[in-house]
Amino acid sequence: MDLQLKGKNVLITGGSKGIGKAIAEVFVSEGANVAISARGLEALEKAKEDLGGNLPIFPADITDADEREKLIRSFIKEKGRIDVLVNNAGGSNGGKATETEMNLYYQAMELNYFSAVHLSKLAVEHMKEFGSGSIINITSVFGRESGGKVTYNNAKSALISFTKSLADEVISYGIRVNSIAPGSILHETGNWIKRLKADPKGIQEFVERDIPAGRFGTPEEIANVAAFLASDKSSWIVGASINVDGGQSKMNF
Repeated sequence: MDLQLKGKNVLITGGSKGIGKAIAEVFVSEGANVAISARGLEALEKAKEDLGGNLPIFPADITDADEREKLIRSFIKEKGRIDVLVNNAGGSNGGKATETEMNLYYQAMELNYFSAVHLSKLAVEHMKEFGSGSIINITSVFGRESGGKVTYNNAKSALISFTKSLADEVISYGIRVNSIAPGSILHETGNWIKRLKADPKGIQEFVERDIPAGRFGTPEEIANVAAFLASDKSSWIVGASINVDGGQSKMNF
């Protein structure tokens, strides 16, 4: 299917590895003008090489508000406009709610929630000028139901709520905002690969017990949905949180 993304200017945070890198690869294959951002310059340069060597890279620590503003300014200066923003950067920390220090709650919210909120607000101001745009937030099934580490669960839940609020506010400007809630995704730099190597039998039992599809998901399966949501083929999807999880979620919707 031609998603008609050729020439679209796309910025992906956390784009140097895993799901973010896979999203970048799909957009590149669709002919979009892609740029990726992440903290590590070395990983960004490696991803750039893997993706053909032509896309701009923007090293940035998106937990820092000044760097978020610089990132959007730099992207607009490079591309002239922003058509698609994918807020993919994120991570988990801490443990049980009562045993997790407060600073870890703040860190988790800054990385998983406030960064996406701020970048979205900055992007919207530019998208309004052109009367179109798409913002895609990568959340988690554990933002829709209980599970995972409490700090991560809290932040992703907040991001899903923000997605709906922003979507309803900006759709009148031609800007669509949605989120993708991945289930357990296996890739070379993620936590699941470490767990699989440490306890192959236990993880296999988890897959058989908790994922109806009987396997982990792949980054490409998330990326394909992101490309669809960025395209006009999904023009009537506004403020949605879409599970991409092989049936892992226990919710009825």
